[in-house]
Amino acid sequence: MNTDIKTREYTTVTEVTGPLMVVDGVEGVGYNEIVEIETPNGEHRQGQVLEVKQDVAVIQVFEGTSDLNTKNTKTRFTGETAKIGVSKEMMGRIFNGTGKPIDGGPEIIPEKELDINGAPMNPASREFPEEFIQTGISTIDGMNTLVRGQKLPIFSGSGLPHNDLAAQIARQARVLGGESEFAVIFAAMGITHEEANFFMRDFERTGALEKVTVFMNLADDPAIERILTPKMALTTAEYLAFEKDMQVLVILTDITNYCEALREISAARDEVPGRRGYPGYMYTDLAGMYERAGRIQGKEGSITQMPILVMPQDDITHPIPDLTGYITEGQIVLNRNLHRKGIYPPVDPLPSLSRLMGGGIGEGKTRPDHSGVSDQLYSAYAEGRELRDLVAVVGEEALTERDRKFLEFADNFENQFITQAKDEDRSIEETLDLGWKLLSILPKNELKRVKDEFIDQYLPKAEE
Repeated sequence: MNTDIKTREYTTVTEVTGPLMVVDGVEGVGYNEIVEIETPNGEHRQGQVLEVKQDVAVIQVFEGTSDLNTKNTKTRFTGETAKIGVSKEMMGRIFNGTGKPIDGGPEIIPEKELDINGAPMNPASREFPEEFIQTGISTIDGMNTLVRGQKLPIFSGSGLPHNDLAAQIARQARVLGGESEFAVIFAAMGITHEEANFFMRDFERTGALEKVTVFMNLADDPAIERILTPKMALTTAEYLAFEKDMQVLVILTDITNYCEALREISAARDEVPGRRGYPGYMYTDLAGMYERAGRIQGKEGSITQMPILVMPQDDITHPIPDLTGYITEGQIVLNRNLHRKGIYPPVDPLPSLSRLMGGGIGEGKTRPDHSGVSDQLYSAYAEGRELRDLVAVVGEEALTERDRKFLEFADNFENQFITQAKDEDRSIEETLDLGWKLLSILPKNELKRVKDEFIDQYLPKAEE
């Protein structure tokens, strides 16, 4: 019978290499099927079918292949794909990368079991993201606005404070004026124990944990578990958003560690490597993850994603940020020079971009002057930065009075607009008012990107 095939136990392991195991003589086995493994010393582990060729199955083992051998290892194919039991009770809880509670609390009693690979959204049923999400951080809210249903990654570098920024966004993010509940899913992949403790202490200290669901995969956990972690998190997010009508923000850190795990498994499978040794299907894999953000017609809930990735050697052309930039709707770039000046958060507005910003700002959403203020701040800061380079060559004495105003603006912009405390939660009104205060440094005839009606309305207040 078919059920016998599905529950048949095999002892025909022919090879164990890295995180992979090869089983011979199998029947009726499917791709992505979950496998139960019994080690020679009686320990139980789980794996997943990566590949099936005729009667040979390649299995990736979630807990690693230590203590497995080709003689006494037993495998049983379950006939099911990986699932996670979901419930609204998951809010405020901490799980490991495979969805098991690690906070000392009780097991979750699931309302339903969902396939972690998700169901792709039909592009025709997607709604355009256009509701403003306030993070309380001026460089994001004012100049690279995050909207509901968007995927907006943070590009960081080694040693930059992306963890502090992620924790601050998780604490402060909210949808303005909405009645619906807001939740944060925080998925950490390949982080150290020190980083894990930082996030837990921060969420507990600030009381943010009650709206945050955490999936934690540590650096010393198996690489294969790292592949499951974002899928667990996004499946939970889909449940809360599309079945419980919640607004969900998913923070994924660090995508670089996820891609390193992909590369490790690809090498163990002897696959032909792509750019810099990463598998050729990495673009498809990342797209499958990022595209699980969005809004669906007829559904109140939404999933917004903020993936965080550390660019190796600060190289924005590296395959991971490069492919991420193609798939997502913009990027927020952290700058090492700003960090060296002691500026937090060191968000550089010039290479940063939110492609969906236009739909989420303006009258009835933020403020009618938002677009003009953002454009004018960007333009003036860009000119101020160029003048700094000029000063390094010709000296400040060669500058005109107008040039000195732009230099003064650039310094004040960094020290007042970009810089804020790690617990400072600015409203969008405070951010825009601060923008006007800084623009009042410049001659009025230089404000060419803001409508005259807004200059007349807001500039006198800013100059007081």
